[in-house]
Amino acid sequence: MTLHDYKTVLYRQDDGSWVAEIPAIPGCYALMTTREAALAELANVFQMIAEEYREKGISLPADTTEIIHA
Repeated sequence: MTLHDYKTVLYRQDDGSWVAEIPAIPGCYALMTTREAALAELANVFQMIAEEYREKGISLPADTTEIIHA
């Protein structure tokens, strides 16, 4: 699985910082000052987590995230 196989949630916090996360993968998020930086850092975090899973011989979890606009 690659980063593009997952839904990414991007949102701005009250202090103006941006959070990018992949809800399907525990701990896969980034907090940065711009949305672009958050997305770039998320890609790095995803790669690190994916490598850990590979080293342990485990598959990454499937993305079951459902996006609903309230």
